[in-house]
Amino acid sequence: MELERPVAQTPLARIANWILVLGALYSLYLVLHPFTPLAKAEIPILGIVQLQRSTHVLFLLLGGYLVSFYLPRKRTLGAWVYFLFTLIPLYNFLFPSVPGLSLPFETKAMGLLYWAVAALPAILPGLKRPADLLAVLLALFPTLYQLRYFEELVYRAVLPEPWDMAMSFGLIMLVLGLVYRLFGPVMPVLVLFFFSYNLYADLFPGAFKGSRQSIDLLLGKTYNETEAGIYGLITGVSAKYLVYFTLLSGMIGALGLGKVVANLALALVGKHPATPGRVTGLASVFMGMFSGSGAADTQFVAALTKPLYERAGYDRLVAAGLVATAGTIALITPPVMGSIAFIMVEILQIPYLKVIVMALGPALLYLTAVLAFNEFYSRKAGLPAVGAELGMSRRRYALRYSILFLPILLIVAMLYLGYEVRTAASLALLFFILITYLDPTLRPRGAAPIFQGLAEGFRTLLPIGTAVTAANLIFAMMVISGLPSKFSQLLQQVSGESLLLATLITALFSLVLGMGVPPTATYVLTSALTAPAIIALAKQNGIPDSAALLATHMFLFYYAVLADVTPPVALSAYAASSVFGTNPLQTGVYAARVALSKYLVGFFFLLSYSGTALLIVPVLESSPPGEAWPMILERFLSVAIGIVYLSASGAGYTRRPLKRWEAWALGILAVMLFVPFWPLNLGAFLAGFSSSARA
Repeated sequence: MELERPVAQTPLARIANWILVLGALYSLYLVLHPFTPLAKAEIPILGIVQLQRSTHVLFLLLGGYLVSFYLPRKRTLGAWVYFLFTLIPLYNFLFPSVPGLSLPFETKAMGLLYWAVAALPAILPGLKRPADLLAVLLALFPTLYQLRYFEELVYRAVLPEPWDMAMSFGLIMLVLGLVYRLFGPVMPVLVLFFFSYNLYADLFPGAFKGSRQSIDLLLGKTYNETEAGIYGLITGVSAKYLVYFTLLSGMIGALGLGKVVANLALALVGKHPATPGRVTGLASVFMGMFSGSGAADTQFVAALTKPLYERAGYDRLVAAGLVATAGTIALITPPVMGSIAFIMVEILQIPYLKVIVMALGPALLYLTAVLAFNEFYSRKAGLPAVGAELGMSRRRYALRYSILFLPILLIVAMLYLGYEVRTAASLALLFFILITYLDPTLRPRGAAPIFQGLAEGFRTLLPIGTAVTAANLIFAMMVISGLPSKFSQLLQQVSGESLLLATLITALFSLVLGMGVPPTATYVLTSALTAPAIIALAKQNGIPDSAALLATHMFLFYYAVLADVTPPVALSAYAASSVFGTNPLQTGVYAARVALSKYLVGFFFLLSYSGTALLIVPVLESSPPGEAWPMILERFLSVAIGIVYLSASGAGYTRRPLKRWEAWALGILAVMLFVPFWPLNLGAFLAGFSSSARA
């Protein structure tokens, strides 16, 4: 989500900005630290991964609550649900049903204070601002306590001391309170549900009946453990990867390079009736290379291209749908993708470069769908040719500013050579600054934009990093409960051992879940709950182990991302509609229609081994190159043609307007081209080609 900026630079707003800058500088220093004299001093906050994550979360909480101070919040039904759910851990903390455990008054009072700042503003909005400021102060204590007692805490995970429990409870409440302020009630309620499940698992029916866990065990493991707690693997994704790419994105915006990059798309496209849609597609890809933020990129590209759409005479809903769909491509555009890609890297323990290669195919096919629909629509509508003035020839502009892509090539090259992701991203950030200040046409005045870029980059991280931390809480609670294995067994039973049905159920689960929680949480939940069952079924269908693992997680990644553009809750659709002045729900419907193939492609790179060729890596790892590359080329060609057919069907046009039955027939032929069976693909291609030729 995009956070509002305070209208005036009040003293509090300036403090917030400096905290954001400090958070950014701390993260950047961690890249340099091993090469500085301080590395020999063995300072825990700089050298111990767990404490680095703890400090990172502290900056998220400090910045988040200060920024949240300016965000209005109304009392809703969801707020009451969130408030009531917070009472469950509060009651168990104040009155633990653990033999021999009695917390001192001061620890209970501290826990109650943390609960109050996190939960009470939900039902008493008037308390929000003082609660936000108090939360900033309270956020310091769990981190300072962690720094002071880190070595002892590790050994007290199962039997925590009272103050361990108070700090754990307080940290959980602060994270949930901030998630509620930034995203609303759904995600914190989800976290609280899994927390409550552990407390009362013995009360659940049937397959979900489990063992009840004590409050001290849950709080001890959450706060004291290393990889299994709140500062675990998934939170580490924010500290190790995401912050560096949001800083990169923030710096590009502060230096004014975003519009230059988008204008490069205009320079490459030229003057044509389909220019607005083409620019939208290319600009979204270019921006996606730098930011990996769907809604933010959608809003930027929408503002840039709106005049073009209006001059060309596009229907406003079609224009908004095109922009919303194309904007989401940022989440799967290499080399900078959304947070899910990095979580996948950590969960699967694979190189990030491998994820980049796997995402390349779906991203290109997604772009093909957007561009194809745009071409057919512009021809059907008989739109005039439009272009844009760049102040110089298109060729000269492209040559002049293509240097801005060098930092992206630097990232890819460094990843290929084995450097850490954060090292590559940090050097790319420095490269962007050097390019900007060395070029007289790009050079800003003074160093203020650099600090602005650091602040904006860390501000962008606040909702993402907070959501990732909350997702780590969900993951930790699920691991403790043993719920993933139960859910996977249930999925296999419900699907009747059918891979198609299991993937369909999972895709629907992802889309529904995505209506209330960010893509990060959707992926974490589905990967824990459904991945084991899907992987097992994929293996039963003849897909090799490695290919089944990679294809399953890419499938879950893909459908978690699609929630961003799927109605009724579609962040990219809301971003586009805010610029074009359209109804968000109708925009979401048009966005779904613009690239209908995006909902189908994900199934077909999982249902068979040849289908995994769309991800490139699985077949290259499982088959000799002589077999793998023909399979890859055949699959891409067939699916790309199918996407063109489906786009023509959706637009209702090939060389002439299509009758309803013709559009349906072409859509059916398109689906036949997606199925990995070449005789069927050849027949569908010939049938579609001959009907198009007759038109």
